[in-house]
Amino acid sequence: MNPYVLTILLSSLGLGTVLTFASSHWLLAWMGLEINTLAIIPIMAQQHHPRAIEATTKYFLTQATAAAMILFASTTNAWLMGEWEIHQLSHPLATTTVMLALALKLGLAPVHFWLPEVLQGLELTTGLILSTWQKLAPFALMIQAAPTINSSLLVAIGLLSTLVGGWGGLNQTQLRKILAYSSIAHLGWMVLILQFAPSLTLLSLSLYIIMTSSAFLTLKTNNALTINTLATSWTKSPTLAALAALVLLSLGGLPPLSGFMPKWLILQELTKQGLPLSATLAAMTALLSLYFYLRLCYALTLTIYPNTLTATAPWRLNFTMITLPLSIITILALGLLPLTPAVTAMLAL
Repeated sequence: MNPYVLTILLSSLGLGTVLTFASSHWLLAWMGLEINTLAIIPIMAQQHHPRAIEATTKYFLTQATAAAMILFASTTNAWLMGEWEIHQLSHPLATTTVMLALALKLGLAPVHFWLPEVLQGLELTTGLILSTWQKLAPFALMIQAAPTINSSLLVAIGLLSTLVGGWGGLNQTQLRKILAYSSIAHLGWMVLILQFAPSLTLLSLSLYIIMTSSAFLTLKTNNALTINTLATSWTKSPTLAALAALVLLSLGGLPPLSGFMPKWLILQELTKQGLPLSATLAAMTALLSLYFYLRLCYALTLTIYPNTLTATAPWRLNFTMITLPLSIITILALGLLPLTPAVTAMLAL
């Protein structure tokens, strides 16, 4: 793609998200979401591959549907209650419709079916943007509208997402689909605690973005798209393979890695709020996700790729990819747990 065109598209992507962040009016927020969607579509379709075009079409249709639902809900609320402000969303029909529309935007269960299919058709860099940056604008709206949304609906969507995210990834061999189901599960944890502690949702979102970025950049560096390809990583770069396994365990939420912090604090908060059953169910669904992360770790570190291959050996060219972002993000994805007391003190302020 022409660098000037790419610069314009990435600037529009940033503009759309910032516009949604800054808006308190539903129409302005809707405009930001539309700019965001229209900016990423050419980036998704730039490969000119049938799978990429299919993924782009599916993404466009789902996002257009969600945007139409948001516009319908906000217009309904303005008509019935006379309010356009995001904070003043008060009619039950409008609040439920907005919640389902934002769930569709984010890929939360039960409207998650598009996310694994779309992510599977994209290259890893575009998949990284879709899994991280594209979640910010809908989440900003969800946090603003959360006080008016039925708490039982939020908890139900959160628990269903953690369950679907864990269950869906069990039988996958494609790494992009596994990361898509991982995304659904993590978003479920965030929605679960959204109404009780929005600051915890922001903490979880920040750590999710760090860990997912590290996972995507590691796969891009190894040029791995399936579990079988992942098994060759150890012979290419043992250090990166060992760190990648730790990043995956951090995504699974194992101590003493960074990913344990949000899960620990969320379970603690749910118990304080008198929801021990929800906390128990969430912790049990986390075990499903942990299984497929362990499966990837096994492929990465405990399987040795056969040396006697019938295929032609690939050339080992000089490595030219910039690895500084990967190094910084991997350190953050692994070593932030000791900061938990500082984080809890900040959240208490």
